[in-house]
Formats: sequence, C-alpha cells, structure tokens
Amino acid sequence: MALVSLIVKVFGLGVVVLFARYVIAYLNSPLKSIPGPFLARFSDVWRFWNHYRRQHIETQKGLHEKYGDVVRLGPNTVSLNDPSLLKTIYTTRGTFIKSDYYTVNDALQDGHLIQNIFSTRSNEFHSRQLKPVQKLYSLQSAQELEPLMNNTVRALCDELESRFMEGKNKGKTCDIADWISFFTWDFLGDMTFSKRFGFMEQAQDVGGQIDTAERVMRYFSVIGQIPVLDKWLGKNPWCPIKFADFAVPAGFCVQRFIERAQDLEQFKDKKDFMNWFLEAKKEYPDLVQNHTVIGYLIINILGGADTTAIVMKAIFYWILKNPAVKAKLVEELHASKLNFPPTYTAAEQLPYLDACIKEGLRFHPVVGHILERIVPSSGLTLSNGTTLPPGTIVGINPWVLSRNKEVYGEDAEDFRPERWLKKKGEEKEAYEVRLKTMKEADMAFGNGNRTCLGRPLALVELYKVTATLFAKYKIDLEDPKHDWTLDKQWFVWPHDIKVKISSF
Repeated sequence: MALVSLIVKVFGLGVVVLFARYVIAYLNSPLKSIPGPFLARFSDVWRFWNHYRRQHIETQKGLHEKYGDVVRLGPNTVSLNDPSLLKTIYTTRGTFIKSDYYTVNDALQDGHLIQNIFSTRSNEFHSRQLKPVQKLYSLQSAQELEPLMNNTVRALCDELESRFMEGKNKGKTCDIADWISFFTWDFLGDMTFSKRFGFMEQAQDVGGQIDTAERVMRYFSVIGQIPVLDKWLGKNPWCPIKFADFAVPAGFCVQRFIERAQDLEQFKDKKDFMNWFLEAKKEYPDLVQNHTVIGYLIINILGGADTTAIVMKAIFYWILKNPAVKAKLVEELHASKLNFPPTYTAAEQLPYLDACIKEGLRFHPVVGHILERIVPSSGLTLSNGTTLPPGTIVGINPWVLSRNKEVYGEDAEDFRPERWLKKKGEEKEAYEVRLKTMKEADMAFGNGNRTCLGRPLALVELYKVTATLFAKYKIDLEDPKHDWTLDKQWFVWPHDIKVKISSF
C-alpha cells in the first residue's frame, strides 16, 4: 500500500508541476492580451484537436468575426485577418521564414532528413534549388506547353462523350470532380515526361495516387499543429503505424527518369519538363544532380495536379450552382466563337470568364490553414498598435481573408463574379482602386518569396478547360439541391459533383 501511495503522490506532484508550468508560461507570455479560445492560451493541443476534427476553417472564421483581425490560436501562434500586413509577412525578401510546421514535409532517407523546395525553412536553400529551374515556370513556358495540353483536353472530351453522352451511356451521371482530377493528373504526367498516368483511359485513380495524396495531406494538416510529433510517428522507423507517403508517384518518376536516361536520343525533341530539368543539370552541374532532377519531377507532379484540380472543381461547382452565372458565361463563350481547344490568350480576354476564374480562386482557396511564418528579430507591429515579439508564429488563413468584407464587400460570403467587373455607373478610377484592393489581398497561390511556382501553368489550365467544357457541352447538376462534399485539411478537397452532360 505504501508503494501505491507513493506512486499516487508522485503522479499528483507531476500534474501540479505541469499545470504550474503552463500557468506560469501563460502569465509571462507577451501574447496574453490577444483574445482567443481559453485552452489555446496554454497548449497547441487545442488546435491539434480542432484540425483533427476538420473544423479549423469555420472555427477561425468565427473567431475573427468575434474578436477582430487578431486572434490567438496557440501559446505562441497568432492568426491575422489584415490585408495591409500581407506584404510584410509574406515579403519577397523572405524576412519572415516558414515555421517548423513545414518540417512534416521533409523526407526521411537513410536516417537523414531531406528538405525540398516546399518544406525548407531556409531562404538560401530555397533560392539555390529554385535558381536552375525558375525560368521553366514562367507564363511563356506554360504557353509553350499548350499543344500538349490541347491533346489532353481533347482526350478528356473524347472520354466524356463516349462514357456519358453516346449510345447506351447517353444521359449517364458523371462525377465531374473525379474527371477534373483525372485530367490534371494525366496532363501533369504528359507535360513532365510525355507520358500520361492513364487516369482518363482507365477512368479511375491509378495506383490510388489521388487518395494517397489526400491521406498524406491529412497527416500534414493535423501533425503539423505539433510538429515534434512527426519525429515519433511519420519519421520514426520503429513506429508500428504505417502512414501514407508518396511512394507510388515517386516510383513512377524514378521509372520515367531511368527510361529517359537510357534512351536520350528517342526523347531529344520532347518539350517536357524532364528534358528541361536535364538541361538544367548541364547548365548547373554543381547544383543539379540525378537525385535533384528526380526531386524536381516529384514536386512537379505532387505540387501541380491536386492544387489545380481543387480550384477547377470549385469554379465548376459554383458556376453550376448559380444558373444565372452559368447562362451568362455560356452566352459569352458562344458569342466569342473560340477555337477548340481555345488558346489561353483568347480565353483570358473574355471578361466574364475572367471574372468567374478570379471569383473561384477567391471563393475556394486551395489551402485552409494559416500560412505560418516566424516573426523576425525586428518584431511585428500590428494595425492596432500591438507588437508581436520575435519568434511568434504568425499567419493569415486564405479562407478568412477571402471573406474580408472591407475588401470584398458585404456579400463576401457569396459567389458573385460580377464583383470583378466595373459596376454600372461606377467611376473608372473608383473601379480601379477597388480592383487593386481585391488583387492585393489575393492569396490563392500563396504570397511573397514562396508564391506557388506553378501559378502561370495553373491559370492556363483553368481558363482553357473551363472555356472548353462550358462552350462545348450543356452541363447541369444532377440534383441542384445536392451539395458537394468538402474534406477540409491543409488542402480543401471537393468531392461528389454529379452532373449530366449533353450537346447543345
């Protein structure tokens, strides 16, 4: 009994010491005046649980509505809803470096952690890795890939027609969300190494790669709230639980690299990223080796397919959910008499299509978390006069900022492409100021020195595919009252957009 009593006392003392530690840390915290959930003041367990339950978007929107532009999400984490601070936090100079949140995306190889362009917290590493390939992600390079994209668009149309519009399949229900994913993954395969994955041909998630990507991001979304857990879980070789990883797409990239290396002559005329990366290897032999090329290939696939698909699905869904928007868009597309498939240059000149794309990017950002950065030694002075000390984790959630009524108006919670167009009777100068304000608050592709590399290519895809399908086919929701499903993680994944497709 004496031993049991001693164990109870030791345990009780441990609880008291732990409690006292959190209380003292709270009382001494320079952030204690910042409002937020009570439990978030003491531990990151609160936001870990909130993200585990996939309630972070609604929670953070609600907290900002309640407390204003500055909200405390953890003992050392502050969320902001202030567009005037965008260029300060996400500066092109990278003064505010990424937090340890991103370490979860480091790869573990032979006991060593390997950073990549996305996960690295080092500006020097990021610049060094980016330098050999940065020019490949320009709008000019994206437009050079349009012939490849045209082939994939035609393949998409052929599959949709044969599977949902012809013969015994006429009138069959199509989940356009699935087919958008199939298209983006196949195009990424085609543009990266002139070989599609086969998603459209097989009408399925080849190798479970889309599902794997979601499960990996699910892990990243939750474990990233307490990054040290990753050392005990995903990065722990003795952990009995096997977490999802990108082994299948990585293996596919390795196979394609080996094929290309063994027969360079056969592929010498291909205008794809594989050849461009190999040219970078020749141009920068000190920076680019074989494993670097493979790393570029993997990032190319994983960083471009799902992100573009998510936004494209949202654009389609909200156009279809708003019949007046769809009718106006279709009228403009038919009047323009675009080629099939249209060029990006022609499509992006259409005012209402352009407004629909911009509104889709605003209304459904890919990322549903605050984009975490570390306050530098200079500190950060907020608009209300509060100064956040160095080392504070700070960030803005695109889903919160994109609903900011001071930027987008009282109807910011509505999908309304017209907000991007000049209002009737609105002075040109007033419109330009309003448009500039909205554009400067844009976080659809991130911001600052870590802006998404694939932005130009994603825009080319969004304009071309949206214009093609809505001009070529009559597309209607199977049940207008049925809502889609959203899987809210680091990415906000749309599912279940059932439509009927027919000819005009």
